[in-house]
Amino acid sequence: MITQSYIEKLTYNIIGACIEVHKIVGPGLLESVYQKCLEEELRIQNINFISELQIPIDYKGKIVHSDFRCDFLIADCIILEIKSVKDIDDIHKAQVLNYMNLLKVPKGILVNFNVTNIFHEGQKTFVNKYFQQLS
Repeated sequence: MITQSYIEKLTYNIIGACIEVHKIVGPGLLESVYQKCLEEELRIQNINFISELQIPIDYKGKIVHSDFRCDFLIADCIILEIKSVKDIDDIHKAQVLNYMNLLKVPKGILVNFNVTNIFHEGQKTFVNKYFQQLS
């Protein structure tokens, strides 16, 4: 059963995996490099994930397929979106929030690998109404 406590512990492990990747390969690389390294780190840590998940859009009751993809859906309850940019912009935050709502997942994590320290300056977490409904 998915609870707020479970999601918080999983969040800690996910951010730890991101920090491990960042510690090994450092900042300033392409997002695709971090994507592949993080896939490997999540496997090493036995964290269940789907990468490059195509997100269906429900438009007036009809599913519309597009190239809309999130970087990671972890344990069917957390969106992980990764970036390698100078600064996190509002559009990046909106992207995570939209993915969370479209997939009806309670938490999202946005990680920017192009920083000195992921823990202090490179990650933001988001929760929505689905998180509030969990015990």
